[in-house]
Amino acid sequence: MVLQAIQYQPATTSSVPSLEILDQLALPHRSTYFHIYNCEDAHTAIKQMRVRGAPAIAIVAALALAVEISRRKLPSEADDVRALVSERLDYLKTSRPTAVNLADAVGKLKIVVKREALDQGATGYSVAEKYVLAAEAMLVHDVEDNEAIGRHGAKWIQDHTVAGRRRSREKSGELKILTHCNTGWA
Repeated sequence: MVLQAIQYQPATTSSVPSLEILDQLALPHRSTYFHIYNCEDAHTAIKQMRVRGAPAIAIVAALALAVEISRRKLPSEADDVRALVSERLDYLKTSRPTAVNLADAVGKLKIVVKREALDQGATGYSVAEKYVLAAEAMLVHDVEDNEAIGRHGAKWIQDHTVAGRRRSREKSGELKILTHCNTGWA
């Protein structure tokens, strides 16, 4: 069984995006997910440590704002949306002020919306859309990074450990590994 810490569904033509997170306080006894509808929900989840792991904290914050701005009526002016996004990101950052990945994500996302807002012909909608795409890309890149870590780690273990070489030689049995704490991304 594989548990996903973050379950995100992008917007479709008939629905707004949705975000659910695995309540890590309930583990290992229960696998409970709860919805994140806005920045306040994410702030609380991060502060209460319902979401853990540096990359997950940053991504939950980024996606929470994507969900929030997709659900609300936004100003038509690009700079007004840029200011709103910046303010909400600053608020999210206060949920875990020492979290490096969170601060890094906030900085990167602010640059994305600032650049879009400065573009000739930018609108509030285009700034919001650019933000949502950037937040969603963070999730995609994190999943790709984690899958690569798993592939490379599995190959290394298979090639460089007694148990791994034995399993390869015998072509039978499972090799079970407990992983712990993938923290950080660049």
